[in-house]
Order: sequence, then structure tokens, then C-alpha cells
Amino acid sequence: MDRTERFFKVQNLLRSRQFVTRDQFLSELEVSAATFKRDLDYMRDRMRLPIVWDAERQAYRLGLSSSGVERHELPGLWFSSAEVQALLTVDQLLSGLEPGLLAEMLKPFRERIRRLVDTGDHSLEELGRRIKIRSMAARFVPPRYFELAASGTLERRRLRLTYFARGTGESNERVVSPQRLVYYRDNWYLDAWCHLRKGLRVFALDSIERATLLDEKAKDVPESQLERELSGSYGIFSGTPTQVAVLSFSPERARWVAREQWHPDQKGRTESDGRYVMEIPYSDDRELLMDILRHGAEVRVLAPESLRVRLRDELGRSLAAYSAVP
Repeated sequence: MDRTERFFKVQNLLRSRQFVTRDQFLSELEVSAATFKRDLDYMRDRMRLPIVWDAERQAYRLGLSSSGVERHELPGLWFSSAEVQALLTVDQLLSGLEPGLLAEMLKPFRERIRRLVDTGDHSLEELGRRIKIRSMAARFVPPRYFELAASGTLERRRLRLTYFARGTGESNERVVSPQRLVYYRDNWYLDAWCHLRKGLRVFALDSIERATLLDEKAKDVPESQLERELSGSYGIFSGTPTQVAVLSFSPERARWVAREQWHPDQKGRTESDGRYVMEIPYSDDRELLMDILRHGAEVRVLAPESLRVRLRDELGRSLAAYSAVP
């Protein structure tokens, strides 16, 4: 039992039994007399919990606070040590996100959580050294654009964007109604209704060249439509699923892939020879191809034939590029 859990235990024992002897505390907490004394002093002096000694009953009880009123609760926001460590893990993830409106909103909460660590058995420095979250291939988003995207999403206002489309290499201006912000594979995206294209589109925040928050009310799109059109198939630029990819992984690679979730609606089975077959709904194959290629010869595309052809062409171009190197 760590220190924070002991604090809760002391408080709960006093509230449930009213009078608790020293020996009962030592037995319940499973600590030495010296440790119990240190905990008691800390709770009295630092946490202002009025724990008093009742000489007549030879036991501890909860008394009145300095203001003369009953106060039997630990002050502030309290968690167990395990909960604090979990929150700090999330805090470390949040600290790596792009700065902006989200960071400012969470700053007071993060600072409060960090202060709680002082009552636990592990220092903030120790947790920082022992818990690491590493991001990879994150693209920089100017804080100003993140703030505007977040404000438009939360305040339900339209945005005017100058957007660089990497696929065509061209920039164009459009007005969008933000629906939700998505953090996917270490990068930020904005799901929005595009008034130029008259449909839902996904915008990478790092591709925004200019942004202006408008006073016009954003068009609201039902959640069911967002899920159906933007989350139904594979990848961030998904769209409504039109095909199902059937992938067969080698027995060696199956040890990893069989435990991975590539898509919420995927299906998988292990064959008698140890190969793992995965079925994934998709519409746009660009991201799916990249994920298939990283498995090299350990995976084969069984269907559809169009995906097999695309993969063979991509592998052929790669081989040609290496063959051309002197």
C-alpha cells in the first residue's frame, strides 16, 4: 500500500468506525509505528485533517477544524498513487501535442495533477524518467492555426482556409464548417463540411497556409453521417467503404499482427498453417498500401485484384528505382 492509499485508508477508518486505536491502524495499514506517525503528522499539518487523540477511549477520532466546523474530507482533488501515475502518463502525452487552445484549457488541471505527486511514493522527476511516450513523424502545426481550428470547432463557426493539397501540389481557398478535431498517428486533422465541394472532407492542419475565423454559423453534420463517411473504412482519408482487402500474413508476422487493430470492423482468422488472414474495409488505398508495404515479403494481398495490381506496380517502381542507382 503506497502513501496516498494509506491516507485514504486512515480517513475511511475514522469515518466508518469513529474511534480507531493505534494498534488497529498499524494492523490495517501494515506499516511501522514510525511510518504511521509520519503519515499522521502530514495529514494533520499539511492536509489540515483534524485527527485528534481521545484519551478517554485511548483511540483516534475526527475532530473539528480550526474554524469550529466538522471537516472530514481530504482537501482538493485526490487520487490513488496508481491513478496519479496514469494521469501523469496522459499528461506527458498532452504535453507533446501542439500548443494552443487545448493546452491552455488543460494547463490548470495539469498543474494540479502534478502537485498531487508530492504526496505519493514517486517523485515527478522519477516518473518522467521511467515513463516515456515517443512520437514519430509528427508534422508541425503553427499554434495560431490550431487555435483557430479548435475555436471554430467548439464555437460552431465557419473558417476560411487557404489550403495546400499535397496530392496536386496546389493551394486553393475554401470556406469550411468544422465538425471535429482528430489526432491520428501523431498528427492533427480537421473533419469539416467543405462549402466549395459540398461535402465532408478531412484537412491536415499542417497544410493550412492561412486561416480566418468567420462570424457565420457552422453547418452541423449528424454524428452518424460523420462516422459513416469519414470513419467507415481504412485510414484518415477513408470515405464510405467500397471494397474489402484480404491480407495473409506469414506465421512469423502473425505473432504480432493477430493482436493489432487496423480497423474497428476488421475480421481475422488463423489458418491451419499458422498464417493470419485479415479482412479490412477500405475505399482509398493510399494509406493501406503504405501499411502493407512495411511488412515486405511477410504479407500477401489475396483480394481484391485491383489492390494486388497496385501493390505489384508499387513494388516494381521501387525495384526500378534501386536498379537505376549506380
